[in-house]
Amino acid sequence: MIKWALTLLISLVLLVFFLPFFYTISAYELNPSKILLSPSFEHIMGTDRLGRDIFARVLQGGQTSLIIGFLSASIASLIGLFVGINAAFFKGNVDKATVILIDLFLTFPTFFLLLALVAYIQASIIVLIIVISITGWMSMARLIRSESFAIGNQAFIKILKLANVSKTKIIFKYFAPLLAPIFLISFTFGVGGAILAESGLSFLGLGVNPPEMSWGSLLSDGKAVLDIAWWVSFFPGLMIFLVTFSLMQVSDYLQTKFNSKEIQKT
Repeated sequence: MIKWALTLLISLVLLVFFLPFFYTISAYELNPSKILLSPSFEHIMGTDRLGRDIFARVLQGGQTSLIIGFLSASIASLIGLFVGINAAFFKGNVDKATVILIDLFLTFPTFFLLLALVAYIQASIIVLIIVISITGWMSMARLIRSESFAIGNQAFIKILKLANVSKTKIIFKYFAPLLAPIFLISFTFGVGGAILAESGLSFLGLGVNPPEMSWGSLLSDGKAVLDIAWWVSFFPGLMIFLVTFSLMQVSDYLQTKFNSKEIQKT
């Protein structure tokens, strides 16, 4: 299953970023004579209510969705890694302050916190990346903090501290490599969550602004004609499902692998 998931994920990413160089139909060109055409050989995914080619728009919108998903998940994961390691390494007041901060963020449902932030800021790709990152680091921080406590209690870490080895060296040379599996698991899960968050915001009209597009905004565009032109919303929704499903499969596989290694150690 993991091989199929990885193949599908890589294929979709390559399709979205490289096929537009060969598929030359414009994602923005209006054609009044081709309004709401169903999928055909000429237009693989049909056209929308302005006569624009949906396949070209799905490719263009996919670039936006994937860029937002991967970048925001990367930033959120790095923030969570930094916060979690520092909380467990320094302990005491640093750990208490970190726990309070995480609990404070988790008090608000993540999606409603996203809505609150975006409602007062003019949405753009950069703004969405920042906002999704700000609201997505807490889970990573909690996982890293928990695992870092276990690493910090190991004998070799205590010996390094007694030997006055640099704290920075201990964190980057010894903590970070051991935390890599959890980081990868959380990152893959975070990418899927970020894509869904962006899609949800765009579906509600709070995401990217025209002429920019994403899978979420394309999905929203098809609401008005869903009863007569199913394909307008179906194909963007299918792409969201395939990418997030593949990412969840990869995340589950990594988690299973990591858990089996932990059991073998014990």
